[in-house]
Amino acid sequence: MNLKTALLEDKLSLPDDFFHNIQKYKEHLFKWNKVHNLTGAKDEKTVDEFIYDAIFPISFLPKCKKLLDIGTGAGFPGLILAMGLPDTEVTLVEPLAKRASFLQFIKADLDLKNVRVVKKRVEEMQSEIFDLVTSRAVTDTAMLLKLSENFRDKNSKLLFYKGERVYDEVSQDVKHKVIKAKNRHYLLIGEDI
Repeated sequence: MNLKTALLEDKLSLPDDFFHNIQKYKEHLFKWNKVHNLTGAKDEKTVDEFIYDAIFPISFLPKCKKLLDIGTGAGFPGLILAMGLPDTEVTLVEPLAKRASFLQFIKADLDLKNVRVVKKRVEEMQSEIFDLVTSRAVTDTAMLLKLSENFRDKNSKLLFYKGERVYDEVSQDVKHKVIKAKNRHYLLIGEDI
């Protein structure tokens, strides 16, 4: 998969510097990953799939001012979303020092003014309301709903990056929709879904 071609085919509205920033991000990721093992994605094809997976939701997400990404890891999806949504304030929560340091380095190197890196567990953060809470590969939906309680109100949306078992994880009394794309099921939760 050629990342740029795939994203342009999907007609995603991306900022002019998106692909430049992604290229620099990937170069740094491969260097850091050799020493710090930030992600299991070791080759360009896999990293491109992770990036596509992270950014695809901008094709269906409503505009938001403040986004919280729980357990950002090496940047998926929060850092990638921040590159694609320059007008959104993005808070990346990552408790592991090596990953948080990498995120901070990328923020500085790419001059991402819309990014804030918080090196702690989400449970240790001060309560603050976000328009959108995202998470990928952290825990099950019930636990994510609990972890996000202090960071959302009735107007907030939640976007969880899930696999096929998403249907087993979400209760029918939770207003939601599942958007399927390639190998991903995006679980979008909110009052007006």
